[in-house]
Amino acid sequence: MDTSIERIRAKIADLEAKLSNLRIAERELLALETAPAPRIKAAPRLKPKRKPKANRPSPVRKTIGAAIAQVLGEHGALPVAEIAGQIKAAGRDIGKRSVSHSLQAMKKQGLVKSGNGRWMLSKARTRPVPA
Repeated sequence: MDTSIERIRAKIADLEAKLSNLRIAERELLALETAPAPRIKAAPRLKPKRKPKANRPSPVRKTIGAAIAQVLGEHGALPVAEIAGQIKAAGRDIGKRSVSHSLQAMKKQGLVKSGNGRWMLSKARTRPVPA
């Protein structure tokens, strides 16, 4: 049989546990209030539409594959860095990684092959690379 004192002590222990939880919540709220406010991204600005340039035909750029085929046709077997350098020298800003990806795709098509770290055109190439 519970005595009144035991019930009161149990109630006090329960209230102390609740008070402890409230103090933890209060500390967390204070930490959130002093923390800097999160930055909200501004809405993206819409770019105005470009008007087509009158009476000026746009220059037609070769594909990367066509540029690679031209360089390999003129210079023979070259490593990726030199192929990229030759294409850059011709006025197109391109990196070694783009050249490497294009060479891998061309290799799957049978247009180029590699050996000793150098890339060359395949002998069985009969059709021109589209510009």
